[in-house]
Amino acid sequence: MKIIDLRSDTVTHPTSSMYQAMQQAELGDDVFGDDPTTIKLENLAAEITAKENGLLVPSGTMGNLIANLTHCSKGNEVLLGDRSHIFLYEVGGISALGGLFPHVLPTLQDGTMDLNHVEESIRTENIHFPRTGLICLENTHNYCGGLPVSTDYTEQLCELAHRVGLKVHLDGARIFNASIALNVSVRELCKSVDSVMFCLSKGLSAPIGSVLCGSTQFIEAARKNRKMLGGGMRQTGLIAAAGIVALNEMRSRLIEDHQHAKMIADSLAEFNLVKINRESVQTNIIYFNLNAELIEPDKVIEAFYQRNIRFLYLGKSKYRMVTHQDISKEDVLKVVAAVKEILSGLTEQ
Repeated sequence: MKIIDLRSDTVTHPTSSMYQAMQQAELGDDVFGDDPTTIKLENLAAEITAKENGLLVPSGTMGNLIANLTHCSKGNEVLLGDRSHIFLYEVGGISALGGLFPHVLPTLQDGTMDLNHVEESIRTENIHFPRTGLICLENTHNYCGGLPVSTDYTEQLCELAHRVGLKVHLDGARIFNASIALNVSVRELCKSVDSVMFCLSKGLSAPIGSVLCGSTQFIEAARKNRKMLGGGMRQTGLIAAAGIVALNEMRSRLIEDHQHAKMIADSLAEFNLVKINRESVQTNIIYFNLNAELIEPDKVIEAFYQRNIRFLYLGKSKYRMVTHQDISKEDVLKVVAAVKEILSGLTEQ
C-alpha cells in the first residue's frame, strides 16, 4: 500500500522525464567548467532569477553558506530573522565555517523583519562592533508556514541595504511556490536582491541540487568557495539534466500542491482541539497545534502511521505537513478522511 508521505517536499521522487534526461545527458567535468548540461542549467537559472550567472551546488544549505562566505569577510555580522532557516536549521555553518556573527532580529508573523529595526541594527565601522556584511531574507518562509514574501517588501529591504552599501541574499529554497502564490514571476521576486539560492529537490522534484545565482563576479568567487567546502563535483550533468526538466516542467503544477494543502488545512480547522491559521496556508506547508492536555503526540502520529500517513511532530504540540507532486488528490482525500476519523475519536474520548 502506498505511503502518503507529508513529512516534507524533499521526499519527492524524480519524474520519468528526469530519469530519461539523466540517461541522455551530455557530460563533461564541472570543476574544469566544461560540463555542457550543467552550464545549460546554470544559464537557465540565471535567466529565471534575473541574474548574470548561476552555480549548481549539492544542497540549499551549502548554497546559503557559500553566499554568506562570498559576500562577507570573516568577522562580519549577518542580519537575519530569528526564525530563518539559515539561523535555525543550517548547523550554525556561517559561524562555524565562515567566522560570521549572526545578528538575529525578530521574525514577524509574515516572515519579514521590521524595516526600521533592520535599519537601526546595521553597524558600520566602530572599534567595538563587528561590521554588518550582509542581510538575509527567506521566501517562502518555512517556519512561518510557507508564507510568501511580497515583491514590495523585498524591494524596500534591498533599497535600504543598497543605500548603505550592503548586499541582500535571498534564501529562495521555495521561491517558485512564492511565485505561484503571489502570481508574480520569479524574476520580479529576485531582481532586486544581490544573490538568490533556490532548491531543485523540493517541490520541483529533482533528486539532488540547488542553484545559487548572482553577478558574474559573485559566482566566480562563489565557485572557489564551493570547491573549498567540498562541493566541486565532476560529471554533474546527471544532476543538472534533472534540474532542467524540473525548471521546464514542474513549476506550473505547484498550484496543485497549494490547493491540496488548503484542503487538508480546512479539514483540520473543523476541530476545536486543533489550532491552525487557515489564512497562513498559502503555499504547500501546513503547521498546526493539537491540545497537549487532551492528546498525546505519540498516539496521534501512531494513528496516522497505521493508515500509512506520515508527517512530522516538531515538539510542543506542533505538527507539520507538506504537500508535493507525489501526493495526489486521492491521497489528500484519504488524509482528510483520516483526520476526521482520528480526531473525532479523540474528541469523544
